[in-house]
Amino acid sequence: MTRATPIDRAAYRYFQAITTRWADNDAYCHVNNVVYYSWFDTVVNTFLIRNGQLDVEHGAVIGLVIETGCTYFSAVAFPDAVTAGLRVAALGDSSVRYEVGIFRGDEITPAAQGHFVHVCVDSATHRPTPIPAPLRALLQSIQTEPT
Repeated sequence: MTRATPIDRAAYRYFQAITTRWADNDAYCHVNNVVYYSWFDTVVNTFLIRNGQLDVEHGAVIGLVIETGCTYFSAVAFPDAVTAGLRVAALGDSSVRYEVGIFRGDEITPAAQGHFVHVCVDSATHRPTPIPAPLRALLQSIQTEPT
């Protein structure tokens, strides 16, 4: 199995500060792996909501997560300041692959990086549906070439 190469901060197009919490630390005195996945979810959904492309209560189209993954390079612990970097690596007819870097402080190299795949579905039927044009345009604004 080939280990992922860290993707530097400059490769990401959207950034969000994340506040670590005392409860994020585990018995090994670093942020537990499950917390990183909540950070991925937070940065993706905050980006969509802030840009008017996700209405969780009334939207006709929602994104369901069908795949996630994470590679860890160095530990993060409370009270570290963390920034999540976001980019779109692949955009299909109804799916999008987000890539997220978790950066400690102002570091250039991520402490962790991962991916998050959404499939757009009709919110009533949960059947796949094409990505709506306004959402596609937003996603293209942070799309990069895969590394």
